[in-house]
Amino acid sequence: MLKSALKIAVLFLFVGCASTQKFSDYSFKTKKDKDSYTKSYNKSLKLWDIPYTEEDVKTSLGTAHVIISGPKNGKNLILLHGMDASSTMWYPNIKALAKDHRVYAIDFLLEPNKSVSTGKSLSADDIVIWYNEIFDHYKLKKFDIIGASRGGWITTLLASQKQNSINRIILLSPAQTFQFIDKLGKTSSALMLKLFPNEKKFGKTLSTFSTHPEKISPIYKRQFYLANKYAKSNSSMLKMTPFSEKELGMVQNQVLVLVGDHDVINGAESVERVKKYLVNGKIKVIKDAGHFLSIDQSKIVNDAMIEFLK
Repeated sequence: MLKSALKIAVLFLFVGCASTQKFSDYSFKTKKDKDSYTKSYNKSLKLWDIPYTEEDVKTSLGTAHVIISGPKNGKNLILLHGMDASSTMWYPNIKALAKDHRVYAIDFLLEPNKSVSTGKSLSADDIVIWYNEIFDHYKLKKFDIIGASRGGWITTLLASQKQNSINRIILLSPAQTFQFIDKLGKTSSALMLKLFPNEKKFGKTLSTFSTHPEKISPIYKRQFYLANKYAKSNSSMLKMTPFSEKELGMVQNQVLVLVGDHDVINGAESVERVKKYLVNGKIKVIKDAGHFLSIDQSKIVNDAMIEFLK
């Protein structure tokens, strides 16, 4: 009995010491978890099928991982991914976007990806500071920006600041931006998946957010599952609340909002608020698409984005 207790105590000390020594990046509990995810991330990045470079940018809040592609003389374009999706999510879109743009895809802090946070939470002000440090690092001025899901919320936050360098904006089914989750009951499976990761049930979650889950690459699907498994970001959704009429009125940019006709995040309320409060905004509903519209209908979405950015 005493030997068993000692073994448990030693194991506890070992695991405890290992976790405090290895992980200041917040997103992973063990090095094994991080290595497994990073390997999957790298496989997904190969789906881009275009030349790219990866860079790490030191900031006051951690290290930002940025994937850069497209011609050096192209117009600058920022990509902000959805929750736990990482920058690899742009694989169905990057070839079209990088044809004439210099693209900077940025991994968000506090999520499983290649950015590394020095802290454990970010306020809205912190988010603005962090992205502006990255923009300043690359000396970006008058750039376009595309934000998907949570990335859409962040994009709107950045654009609502009095001083910003953003030109044109595209929001792909922005989460919690114009309204709270439209079909909360249907999205509960995603929350349960974060609380109790189960790869067998992951398919049901994908079917909730996508009208064509069969289009999702098995390689990316694996990475996205691991992100959901390791993610601690579900609670941060509570900090994302829809923007007020005044805040939306501060966004003077040309804005294109794209939502799927089967989107569980945005419904009729989002459509009305875009029309009412974004002075230079327009919204387009993509048929036969869900929340993952950039995958569900990638050709239609790519064409709409390229036309708008012209």
